[in-house]
Amino acid sequence: MNPLAAQPSILSAPRALGRSVTLRLLAETDPRPALKRLRETWVPAWGIVGLGEPLVRALGATVPGLRPFPAMAGAACGVASTQQALWIRVGADDRSAAFDRSEQMLVLLESAFAPDEPLDVFLYAGGRDLTGYEDGTENPKEQAAIDATLVTAGAGLRHSSFVAVQKWVHDLRRFRTHPVERRNAIFGRRVDTNEEIDDAPESAHIKRTAQEDFDPPAFMVRRSMPWATGHEQGIEFVAFGESLDRYERALRRMVGHDDGIVDALFTFSHPVTGGYYWCPPVAGGRLDLTLLGL
Repeated sequence: MNPLAAQPSILSAPRALGRSVTLRLLAETDPRPALKRLRETWVPAWGIVGLGEPLVRALGATVPGLRPFPAMAGAACGVASTQQALWIRVGADDRSAAFDRSEQMLVLLESAFAPDEPLDVFLYAGGRDLTGYEDGTENPKEQAAIDATLVTAGAGLRHSSFVAVQKWVHDLRRFRTHPVERRNAIFGRRVDTNEEIDDAPESAHIKRTAQEDFDPPAFMVRRSMPWATGHEQGIEFVAFGESLDRYERALRRMVGHDDGIVDALFTFSHPVTGGYYWCPPVAGGRLDLTLLGL
């Protein structure tokens, strides 16, 4: 397995700033010219490009393992599906570069795609969620990360990855009304040391999503980043896997489909978007779209 043939931001830590945007495919348009411009212009080191099933279907192609994001509901919680055709996240060390690169891509794509409102994301407190808890603690490392995220076989498919993308909205005021002990119980970790709490309740997020507890294990690499506006805050959840089954097993447990226990995250946060995307491999410094006939 050659990680250099994958989009590099899958296996590298996020940059300080980012701009994330999903795009829908305009009706009665041919996306091929726009995708060819994207392939010729996009620099893989800029970030991530993911293609959704609506786009793949429009091309008359098939990506084995790709499917729409599923809407789910549990006791007093819901998970939205807002599946779009394309997802792009640009990473940079300053906001100007993130803005300029994302705007450049939108111009290249505007003949066939219309964007949703871009989401500006950023690293917070060295990689923490806005709640103060560390994010991505359980990410596999080195070869284990490669094994968890990259497809191993298939012409045009090998070295690609799948990604789940959700925008979660936090009610931080509600969360902050809880004493520290209750906050720790929600996550199953101590905010000051990041240590797991052995006797955390079964609703604790760490117990709902313990990757090694699934059969087969559901190891993923998360590259989530916080976002904030003048009125709302939250996190853009991003998780890469060699199969979408990995994340879907965790999501089903979070909403209580396995045992009726709902993840305590839902007591102060909820997802308002959800999409699955295929992140094509890289060949010759460009996105490899041969699987799509391009």
